[in-house]
Amino acid sequence: MRALIVAVGTSLVLCHSAVAGDLETEATRFSQRNFAEFLELLSMPNVASEPRDIQRNADFLETAFHKRGFEVKQLGNPAQRPAVFAEYTGKVAGARTILFYIHFDAQPVIPGQWAQKDPFEPVVKKLDANGQWASVGRDQLSAEPLDPELRVFARAASDDKAPIMMMLTAIDILRARGQSPAINIKVILDGEEEISSPSLAGMAAANHELLAADAFVILDGPVHGSGRPTLAYGNRGITQATLTIFGPKNPLHSGHYGNYAPNPAMRLARLLATMKDDDGRVLIPGYYDGVEITPADREVLARTGDDEVALRKRLGIAESEKVGATYQLALQYPSLNVRGMSSAAVGDKVANIVPSEAVAEIDMRTTPETDGRHLFALVREHIERQGFHLVDGQPTDDDRQRHVKLASFHLGEVQAAERMPMDSAVGQWALHALQSPTGPVPRAEPVRIRMMGGTVPTDVLVSALHLPFIQVPTVNPDNNQHARDENLRIGNFITGTESIYSLLTTAFSGD
Repeated sequence: MRALIVAVGTSLVLCHSAVAGDLETEATRFSQRNFAEFLELLSMPNVASEPRDIQRNADFLETAFHKRGFEVKQLGNPAQRPAVFAEYTGKVAGARTILFYIHFDAQPVIPGQWAQKDPFEPVVKKLDANGQWASVGRDQLSAEPLDPELRVFARAASDDKAPIMMMLTAIDILRARGQSPAINIKVILDGEEEISSPSLAGMAAANHELLAADAFVILDGPVHGSGRPTLAYGNRGITQATLTIFGPKNPLHSGHYGNYAPNPAMRLARLLATMKDDDGRVLIPGYYDGVEITPADREVLARTGDDEVALRKRLGIAESEKVGATYQLALQYPSLNVRGMSSAAVGDKVANIVPSEAVAEIDMRTTPETDGRHLFALVREHIERQGFHLVDGQPTDDDRQRHVKLASFHLGEVQAAERMPMDSAVGQWALHALQSPTGPVPRAEPVRIRMMGGTVPTDVLVSALHLPFIQVPTVNPDNNQHARDENLRIGNFITGTESIYSLLTTAFSGD
């Protein structure tokens, strides 16, 4: 993708009709007005495996955007998990168009793991004197002064309903000021992101004119650990795979057959151990081929200013793996991760057996230099070199008689990594916007991240729309997304609203 060049001088113009110094106050005031709406949105289950829940969320969002001056339509798909498209009616003649991508579905939940009755009943909490999260009344969200350290605990609180409400709040401020945006605004809300957006490519192709823009912005992910405004110029891709090791045809009594029938769980553990060394480096030949980090890249990565000691403390680890010397360097290489393992039952359902099979779910986070299907092929070849015969489904009796080690290795979802040059026009525009003053002093210098660790469907939109992009994270880095007790720090709702407002009121120019 070719880089866009930003003209010097008049190409980036701030269009504030009011003094910028009061934006923080207005962001707080309008956020407090919208917290009830945010909590209502969070109370709607939104796991994509339940299309009716996705439809309910889509209906809510259609209404929320329409009442703020957007033309809105739902873009259906055969799975009945519609996307929502919204275009701001206050178009500015001659202004460029930015398409904002946000998703509104969420990861599945295991309610019993959460420190609250229901992950879809939002709970407001604050740290008590013992450093524990304690529930407080929702009225704390309307208190003056507002405590920025309050948190809302609920599934999708950070990933990714918060940026939707930040966008709506920024629009409320804009309209209250009687102000026109400096760009023409389009928004696409995806209801399938957490299941790899299977309908997005077809939807984008079928609605190419509707989604036409000059660039797109992804509102997803956490800000840098410093809390400074953050820009990400790309994201890693993901390739998923399932590895199954076969043992006896049926589970066997461990007393009668232990020491005789090979245990597939043990074989799985030994096989996985051959893939990485004790420092976390992948041992499979060619896995890191193609990744080159130039001195200029290293300088950019070093400028993020990560506090590695604080990061390890927050994660609860004594030492990091050694794929890269730092956190940012580690993200520039493909990863090999075991995201789940299963064999026989555990806990109170455990039985004294030799299990019949053992399964490992694997994900490989990729970079623009490393194709996911190629990495899958490398891992497959490695498995075969360890003496395993691979079958497509359940092994036959003949397979079981002829081969000592039996396994299957199946490719799952594949999403490619994407990255923009850090001097691209859309990147320069976003950088300028996030540097805009929002109080008595200018904002802190934004952190620029070469590539975000998480995966969003950037590749689908790039392929379908052929647009440059930038990613603008807004939520707190310790938000527990994808896990139990997901939460949003209220202070991040305010600063995220300010960041989005700054994007909406900063003109974009570049071809």
